[in-house]
Amino acid sequence: MTGSGEQFVHLPSGIDLCYETFGDPSDPPVLLAMGLGGPMGWWTTSFCEALAERGHFVIRYDNRDTGRSTKLRQHKVGRGAVIRAFLGRGGAPYGISDLADDAYGLLDALGLETAHLVGVSMGGMIVQTMAIAHPERVSSLVSIMSTTGRRTVGWQHPKLIPGLLASSGRTRDSYIERSLKTGALIASPAFPTTLEDSVARAEETYDRGWIASGVLRHMLAVLTQPDRTEQLGALTMPVTVIHGLSDPLVHRSGGRATAAAIKGSHHVEIAGMAHDIPTQLHAAIISEISDTVARAAKV
Repeated sequence: MTGSGEQFVHLPSGIDLCYETFGDPSDPPVLLAMGLGGPMGWWTTSFCEALAERGHFVIRYDNRDTGRSTKLRQHKVGRGAVIRAFLGRGGAPYGISDLADDAYGLLDALGLETAHLVGVSMGGMIVQTMAIAHPERVSSLVSIMSTTGRRTVGWQHPKLIPGLLASSGRTRDSYIERSLKTGALIASPAFPTTLEDSVARAEETYDRGWIASGVLRHMLAVLTQPDRTEQLGALTMPVTVIHGLSDPLVHRSGGRATAAAIKGSHHVEIAGMAHDIPTQLHAAIISEISDTVARAAKV
């Protein structure tokens, strides 16, 4: 089941989003939101095709500042701004709520009043924010390796900070080298990704429009996000929270706090999973998404 190919939508905010769809538009729509610095290709084509084969109309897209979507280069940021934000000081050019508005703009352009939302890491923060802002438009919610925005949960292991702030250099080769090093720090120990696949992903990410400043702006959006715990408690749609027990980038306490905040949510913890979606876990995660969609149909 092949995708529609890359398409673009121009939002009222001036942002252009690049997106692709898989499956039959008459099937229940599932919007996939990716995490910090990740283009839509991090939801692999095979993952999207398999999800569509389960009877879903799958939509993946590039967040602003990733892939072929709009880059906000006019907002100059540096690593000093990230460090200040990490310490609770300073602001950001845009926030998680703006990224949520982008996603709703895409749904509007596709003529979709409601959708099932799936988000990973920063994408989980985006879809949580979407559900809080317009719960009537969210049929179900799946939050993967994410957190509530509360600073006392979902923290990063200190060993990751130098690597996250390290320069990726100015060339394609230097970016690929840095990507492989960073990826190794957060990869699932029980579900290894091949070097070939890791290199291919890094090459695709760079070639589709990676920029270092976009990653920093994403970091600022994450670091300045509000605590959603209380608002998450008001959600009533079917919710599944998935988290790896070996996640060093968003500690498993983030997933546990998310599940605890949402009454009736289904909480899944996966031993040996870190902060990636390895091929070996595609079937299990797709099943969780499909089961959540099915629960919504029964409400």
